[in-house]
Amino acid sequence: MAIDTRDDSYRVSTDDIEGAVKDLLSILARLRIGFTHSEYEIQAMLADLLTEHGINHQKEYRLGPRNRIDFYTDQGIGIEVKRGRPNKAQLLRQLERYTSFKEIRAVVLVLDRNVNIPSEIKGKSCIVFGLNRLWGVALG
Repeated sequence: MAIDTRDDSYRVSTDDIEGAVKDLLSILARLRIGFTHSEYEIQAMLADLLTEHGINHQKEYRLGPRNRIDFYTDQGIGIEVKRGRPNKAQLLRQLERYTSFKEIRAVVLVLDRNVNIPSEIKGKSCIVFGLNRLWGVALG
């Protein structure tokens, strides 16, 4: 879905990134994803959910050469989806690259297994949204 800046259905003040992230997280909590879904299937379900809730977004948003985030919303929130247990060092390098771009104001990392990451990288909020919480059990 291309981002249409003329649509104000979900626009927030540029000063209210925290509110936009909070709203996005409450929408993500509505996801009902089975343990067996692939990363591609999760991305498709997430795209449908964002569209359903009027969140303007672009999938596979190109921030720069070799830097493509899974989703970018018109509030400047990047969303990255990972399955399995990602390599923490590689993940942190990826998040550092993403947060170095001015259009990224916050990053939400959607994981099926929680990984501890800093709550802020390069002055930008980084939030982990664990899908395992939606399954009703903690999967170690």
